[in-house]
Amino acid sequence: MARYTGPDCRLCRREGMKLFLKGTKCFSEKCPFERRSYAPGQHGRVQRKLTEYGLRLREKQKAKRIYGVLERQFRRYFEIASKGKGVTGERLLQLLETRLDNVVYRLGWALSRDQARQIVSHGKIAVNGKRVNIPSYNVKPGDTVELIDKDLLPVQEAIETFGNRNVPSWLELDKENFKAKVLRLPKREEIDTPIQEQLIVEFYSR
Repeated sequence: MARYTGPDCRLCRREGMKLFLKGTKCFSEKCPFERRSYAPGQHGRVQRKLTEYGLRLREKQKAKRIYGVLERQFRRYFEIASKGKGVTGERLLQLLETRLDNVVYRLGWALSRDQARQIVSHGKIAVNGKRVNIPSYNVKPGDTVELIDKDLLPVQEAIETFGNRNVPSWLELDKENFKAKVLRLPKREEIDTPIQEQLIVEFYSR
């Protein structure tokens, strides 16, 4: 299972914005981005004007890093989105949002998508009553998602920290039983991830 294993905070600095990859650390004074908001590396402080290609590349990289997806898988998502019905950019975001690890994060059961990925890969989540340990598994409208281990410490910490997090309207959460139902695919206006998907479409369509 390929995944990025380097320092997460370096990614935030490279993109020039907080990507909230480290859970509670991103909201504390210990966040490296608060102290060094410039890009990493020897020439990180140098301000350069991005080219048209650079703008599109950075937007694609930002999306990959937010959702924790590597290049080959991200390109496959784009190919699926471009062949499907509807707007390619919106369909791409829907594929990323309906990943099981992202759904676990959206339900407030994890402090970050990385932690959600770990919870899924350890077999703590069931979809339609069957245990699923594939973080990239895409849920569909009508699917039920359930937490198997109700007393899992990371989940309890996430609930205590983000107890007031608003669950997206395309998901229906039963807080007491740690169950959720996928009502439908998310609409573009319901996806609050700061991504300009049209730039990604233009990047791959060049």
